[in-house]
Amino acid sequence: MMQTVTHTIAGKELILETGRMAKQANGSVFAQYEGSAVIATVCASSDSEEGMDYVPLTVDYNEKYYAAGKIPGGFIKRESRPKDKEILVSRLIDRPMRPLFDKSFGRDIQIVPTTISADQTNPTDILAIIASSAAIHISDIPFNGPVAGVRICALGDELLVNPTYEEIEKSRLEIVVAGTKDGITMVEGGAAEVSEELMIDALEKAHKVIIELCELQEKLRAVSGKEKLPLNPSSYTLDNKEAIRGEAYPKLQNACFEPTKGQRREAIKAVKSELAEKYAEQLEDDVQKKLFNALFEDIQYEILRSSILDKGKRVDGRGTEDIRSITCEIGLLKRTHGSALFTRGETQSLAVTTLGTVFDEQIYDDIEGDKRENFILHYNFPPYSVGETGRLGTGRREIGHGNLAHRSLKAMVPSKEDFPYTIRVVSEIMESNGSSSMASVCGGTLSMLHAGVPMKKPVAGIAMGLITEGDRYAVLSDILGEEDHLGDMDFKVAGTEDGITGFQMDIKITGVNAEIMGKALAQAKRGRLHILSVMNQTINKPSTSISEHAPKIVTLKIEVDKIGALIGPGGKNIKALCEQYSVTINTENDGTVTIYGKNAKDAEDAKTAVLGVVSDPETGRIYNGTVKRIMEFGAFVEILPGKEGLVHISKLSRQRIAQVTDVLSEGQEIPVKLVEIDKMGRLNLSYIDAIDPNGAPPEGESQGRTDGYGRGEGRGQRDNNPNRGNNRRRY
Repeated sequence: MMQTVTHTIAGKELILETGRMAKQANGSVFAQYEGSAVIATVCASSDSEEGMDYVPLTVDYNEKYYAAGKIPGGFIKRESRPKDKEILVSRLIDRPMRPLFDKSFGRDIQIVPTTISADQTNPTDILAIIASSAAIHISDIPFNGPVAGVRICALGDELLVNPTYEEIEKSRLEIVVAGTKDGITMVEGGAAEVSEELMIDALEKAHKVIIELCELQEKLRAVSGKEKLPLNPSSYTLDNKEAIRGEAYPKLQNACFEPTKGQRREAIKAVKSELAEKYAEQLEDDVQKKLFNALFEDIQYEILRSSILDKGKRVDGRGTEDIRSITCEIGLLKRTHGSALFTRGETQSLAVTTLGTVFDEQIYDDIEGDKRENFILHYNFPPYSVGETGRLGTGRREIGHGNLAHRSLKAMVPSKEDFPYTIRVVSEIMESNGSSSMASVCGGTLSMLHAGVPMKKPVAGIAMGLITEGDRYAVLSDILGEEDHLGDMDFKVAGTEDGITGFQMDIKITGVNAEIMGKALAQAKRGRLHILSVMNQTINKPSTSISEHAPKIVTLKIEVDKIGALIGPGGKNIKALCEQYSVTINTENDGTVTIYGKNAKDAEDAKTAVLGVVSDPETGRIYNGTVKRIMEFGAFVEILPGKEGLVHISKLSRQRIAQVTDVLSEGQEIPVKLVEIDKMGRLNLSYIDAIDPNGAPPEGESQGRTDGYGRGEGRGQRDNNPNRGNNRRRY
């Protein structure tokens, strides 16, 4: 039987419905918000595996083009592999929900939220989070939820809840927040240098809405919820557990505090191997071996956390607010347009910037509308960065970390009008032990500045951690991989000296109060400013010129009604200019003309030619013209593309000449002055070399008057040649 609940958010009605579609799934919810709609389903496998040490959860958010009345572009007219956006939304759903499943359930769980209607006004990602949580909550799958998501934007001084695409585009802060009634568990977003205080205000407003949405899901479960399936807790216990623990604990206390990641790993491995050898007979059983490994991880968890809370000492010897040593290098790669190597402790990013043209822009064909992006960031995490073997490729981790770095830098990348290049930054992670995404932000800034990109301000990023026990807590700056894995929070903040530009937070506990959040943000700011100060010692402003290997781009504005003249019939004029100067010319409807050349000379020469085509000739101006045709009475010279004028024979020299070819030849470039534009629009020119430096006109000008096109009437002295008649010339 169909059941429905509703709630009003930001003046719009949210509808959650179950019992009409996908009834064979363990749980399904149809969610609608204005013209956007998502159907979310959840299924669990029928068999339960005892003793699983992880949650086998998969989230596959997908968008159907028909939702927006579109047919997929390209040759294949079917939705295919997930787009980056779909993967990012899947992560938004997965991250706040995964900690709320019990490992002892022991079954594969798959959540499939599908966008089936998109009004291209209201985003569907928030709807997918809510629908997914509701589907799980009403299902028979054990779940410590519900959770809900909300988007908060700052438009001026106003914080908006679930804004439209248009409002998002205009905002200076955009964050997606997810959580339970007890607290926030995930934040993802970007900003244009907002303050820490505004960020906290946005989080507090978001949580109030999250509480309302969780209560809405509770109402739906009250009328349609299924009885939850039983858990399958492990009945296995580790034999000789206390004896193993007693021997391992003191040895691990030393092994866990070796100075480097590799040394710690080898020391812990040695302790484990020693005890594994002693209890080899017991560990021949796979279950016992798994429990043995789990015990070692539990001991490391206790040692790390107690050391931080009791002594303020971390595994690498640092205090809670200390940041590892940082080195910055630029210009390592001579052939690339910009390069930098950023190293922070045992985390290292090789960042490379490539400059391209408008034809290199990333084109997105999404249900929310087609768009182009001229700033691209790609993040690669090869297995060698952590000393392992594995398959190379782009997974959800690479897309998620790259998106965070992209968000963090985008606000400080110059506009297309100020810097008409397409910018691609690639971060190759050479080493990883704590926040390679924030290293990508720092490396990306350095490489763009080295490439000559006029960034508004340098950006740096830092990863923060949290250790809690009862009322005690410690906020950690620049966390290690171990502290991320064994801590209670992974909190990344990127920004400039003046504010936050990128933000991501995942919390493993029920929630974080305002006091902890305020301290973490203040501590993150101090760390960010320290990192920026180190980066600024290497480079703090863009290089004065871009690489000689980068394309040269020149932009100019012409009048809109001149675009047709520039393009010409069938593109004849613009094609000729491209061929003549070895450039590519792009025109836009607003009159912007962009010229892409392999070198500066070609681009500038083409710019001069374009201006010539769209400019009107000016009387008294000197032009560098090309002789196109030679006649008996003078030469026709092209002063602007498609615009020719006549240099009469009488204006070729201050001395009499017998024929035009005595002075000029076809194809010759000569300086000419536009003397007159007659009533019929014809251009009368004078060869600049024929003008007396003292201002006297050519001799021919004192001897006769012509209209510039071969028709004239003599006024000078007649000679005695009877064939000259009255000195009228006929051609």
